[in-house]
Amino acid sequence: MATIVDQRYIPAMESSATSISRATLLIVVSAVSFGSISVLTVLITRAGVPLLTAMAWRYVLGAVLLFAIIGVRQLGSVPKQRLVQLLLIGGFGQALITYLSLHALEYIPVGPLAFLFYTYPAWVALVAAMRRTEKLTSMRAIALTLALVGVTVMVGAPSTDKLNPVGVILALGSALLYSAYLPSLEHLQQGVPPFVSTFLLVAGAAVTFVIAALFAEEFYLPMGAPVWSNIFVLALVSTVIAFSTLIKGLSTLGPVRTSIIATVEPFFTAMLGVAVLGNHPNITILVGGILIAAAVLLIQWSSTRLEVIA
Repeated sequence: MATIVDQRYIPAMESSATSISRATLLIVVSAVSFGSISVLTVLITRAGVPLLTAMAWRYVLGAVLLFAIIGVRQLGSVPKQRLVQLLLIGGFGQALITYLSLHALEYIPVGPLAFLFYTYPAWVALVAAMRRTEKLTSMRAIALTLALVGVTVMVGAPSTDKLNPVGVILALGSALLYSAYLPSLEHLQQGVPPFVSTFLLVAGAAVTFVIAALFAEEFYLPMGAPVWSNIFVLALVSTVIAFSTLIKGLSTLGPVRTSIIATVEPFFTAMLGVAVLGNHPNITILVGGILIAAAVLLIQWSSTRLEVIA
């Protein structure tokens, strides 16, 4: 009898563990892809292209690439209400998060901004616990603490008496908005193919940034192969790959685990800055990265363990 039970349940256990491992890897890929935004944007703006122009072409080109993948037939299969909702969350949610973060840089340095923005996993976990949509287990709490400490060590805790309160409010506002954005995205993308959801999000953001660039009189066609190569990488890697892997992993892991794993993003951004922009390496980057990696491994292990037990 014991042998029969083992044969029946072991394949299901292995399938569940594989699914969680795959989803964890997808979120890491997403975070790494998003982590290249800052470096690529610096390279583009250094060439004289305004930020709004770069973001507009990033999302426009990303939408074109995604449309070539999904085609009209898949898009037509999405209910109109869900289609509009995904367009709106991309056009308003994603665009507003980007705007608040970028606007905060006018008042505070990038280090404190990163620290304040990456408090969002704590807000996601807190909201989920209050709404009872996900449990904040002891393992998740430990992983969340490791991730937040890792980010703090990496970028340095901000000195509140020296920071402009406007920048702090904008940075925290973007974190709070993102903590609401992730659960909403998880809900709205259910039943919709990942690439279709990604296209609708990106298309919505493209419309918003094009309109903003037009109003600012900054929407034009940049010149030069180096600029366009960076914009293409920004569209393909930091948009198409980043959003599609986020949506796919989010559907399996949920917003709490996803947000904790995604804290690998600032570590990759820092390392890419060292490799591409010539930033000086720092021991705190390595220590912070180790703590974040420990958090990701703990989340993956505890999630697999819980799924197998369940």
